Amino acid sequence: MSQTAESTGPRRAPTMADVAQVAGVSHQTVSRVLSHHPNVKETTRAEVLRAIEELGYRRNSSARALVTRRTLTLGVVACNPTLFGPASTLFGLEEAARDEGYMVSAVTLRRYTAKALEEAIDHLSDWGVEGIVVIVPHRAAVAALAELKLPFPVVTVEGGHTLPIPGVSVDQDLGARLVTGHLLGAGHRTVWHVAGPPDWLEAGARVAGWRATLEEAGAEVPAPLVGDWTPLSGYRAGQELAGRVAAGAARRRAAEVTAVFVANDQMALGVMRAFREAGLSVPGQVAIAGFDDIPEAEFFAPPLTTVRQDFAAVGQASIRLLISRLESGNAGDAERIVIEPRLIVRGSSTPS
Repeated sequence: MSQTAESTGPRRAPTMADVAQVAGVSHQTVSRVLSHHPNVKETTRAEVLRAIEELGYRRNSSARALVTRRTLTLGVVACNPTLFGPASTLFGLEEAARDEGYMVSAVTLRRYTAKALEEAIDHLSDWGVEGIVVIVPHRAAVAALAELKLPFPVVTVEGGHTLPIPGVSVDQDLGARLVTGHLLGAGHRTVWHVAGPPDWLEAGARVAGWRATLEEAGAEVPAPLVGDWTPLSGYRAGQELAGRVAAGAARRRAAEVTAVFVANDQMALGVMRAFREAGLSVPGQVAIAGFDDIPEAEFFAPPLTTVRQDFAAVGQASIRLLISRLESGNAGDAERIVIEPRLIVRGSSTPS
């Protein structure tokens, strides 16, 4: 018995008309449901969604773009997404965009130059994005962005407050103040600091908050050690700090280093390793605190006191700010949204 062409050929993808037929509604009603139009009865909406699920219908984004002249795609330009902060920010942006019905196309920068940034924006423009979020925690990236004429609405993340562009950031200064104040409140005379790279805006803000808190308390402000966000740079800083502890003990006076605020959790891990190798107990002899609250922080030995950044809130605020610019057509208002961090106190700073 021969098979028909219909049974042997490739299955035709279901269309909006197929959904309308199965649901017993008009083509226009299916379109309203897909567009989240409010003037649709809940029972009708449920029938349409059931038909979509039954048929496995997927919207044709290319055809939709031709009709509506919208791609519902947002672009993201990211700097060094291998680090926890930028990577978590990118993830938060993608999650928030999907929640709002948008897709995300991302480009990462290898160099922080105006040319590299312009090429990234041109690439996203070719892909038809409606607007972009630029993650610019690096001073050179901020300077590069300031030189460009932007073809569509743009929102920055961690770009500081010098650009006339809407932006979202975590209050890094406040986070540093919270953790430094916590260590001073535990009875330490001063707090040492292992800073991030000086060309990163976040590192500079954390140094500023740490320094201001010590000065306001009348405490000595030691010269900060500088790392590059990696555990290895934290380890080397920890070796130097451990040497200072040993020198203080040899002179039979209280060790100069009793508390350390490290600018991110990865470097804090390196500091803790160096202290452990030097025979220093944490927090018995030296209290340590980090910044970021990476998922592994609570499993350090001892668990790490740190500052938690709400990357989901950053993503949501950034995407909503960008969408509001798209819907209003107002790209010139440099609105700033600042997200407050939280201090998470664990065993590395408080003796049990």
